[in-house]
Amino acid sequence: MQKTRQLERIVKGFANHRRIEIMALLDRSPELSVLEISDALKINFKTGSEHIRRLAAAGLVMKRNEGSSVRHALTHIGKFILKFLRTLE
Repeated sequence: MQKTRQLERIVKGFANHRRIEIMALLDRSPELSVLEISDALKINFKTGSEHIRRLAAAGLVMKRNEGSSVRHALTHIGKFILKFLRTLE
């Protein structure tokens, strides 16, 4: 049962076109801040922050503090999921 809940959390983490775009952006340009992600995708900062939070909660994105800013990058699971999603295109 625990395994299926964990899988559900991961699937819900990327079950949005914006979150998939964020994952693709982080694959091309790791270590971006929420502001840089929001600007690159032309989305509201608050929206970008919420999508990043959901990706991190699903274990698809990791956060790293760098001074006063937070940098984001894909985890190994995030990279694997993105590779899988690209096979579906």
